Amino acid sequence: MPRHSDHGFRSFFFIKTSCHDKGIGHEAWKSIEEKHPKTRSWETITPYFEKRNIHFYVNKCGFKIVEYYNKYHPDPNQKQSDDSDEDMFKFEKRMK
Repeated sequence: MPRHSDHGFRSFFFIKTSCHDKGIGHEAWKSIEEKHPKTRSWETITPYFEKRNIHFYVNKCGFKIVEYYNKYHPDPNQKQSDDSDEDMFKFEKRMK
């Protein structure tokens, strides 16, 4: 992501499973925000069944769920297949 961008999108953010529950993910996310101080909003998506991700983004990092993609309301940015059952939540965080 360019440093001058005011909108950030994270498509992949992974923390090794053995490092979960140690605050590493939260610290890593804070570091990303600090490295991009001009970014006014962040956006990401995660599958609806990933409860751990939902908890992390909403309760730890301050994101809000802004959209729910499913077969009745597909993500306009993704190619949909007829057999797609991949329900996704879209998250957004507006910086102060």
